[in-house]
Amino acid sequence: MSSAIDRDSDAALVARGVLRLARRLRSETTEVAGPSPAALGLLATLHREGAMPGVALAAAEGLKPQSLTRLLTKLEQEGAIARSPDPDDRRNLVIAITIEGRRTLSQAMRERRRWLAAAIAERLDDDERAALVAAAALLMRLAL
Repeated sequence: MSSAIDRDSDAALVARGVLRLARRLRSETTEVAGPSPAALGLLATLHREGAMPGVALAAAEGLKPQSLTRLLTKLEQEGAIARSPDPDDRRNLVIAITIEGRRTLSQAMRERRRWLAAAIAERLDDDERAALVAAAALLMRLAL
């Protein structure tokens, strides 16, 4: 039976690995000129969840309204998002990802996946690749 210290060590190792990989994946798209990780996060949320008011988007991304406003202004200038009046409450704006925003997000995701696929192929053997895929499925379960 595993002790509390072992469980803590295991959890710390998994957390470190996940965070380090996430940072590396983010760096693979930010080395070339493109949207910041926060901007990509907003686009990904809008792509997944659909159009929403700014308040809901800020909550989903854990951003303060001031930070959200700056990001939205930049994304709107780049044509990645569009703001329109909320049909249910004309005082609010609904934010939606545009075709250009989907293109930007798709390109960033392709770059990340390309790097990850190459790293897996170069650094892991067949058994390690199988273990990584199994671990990824478990990580997805934990993230729900």
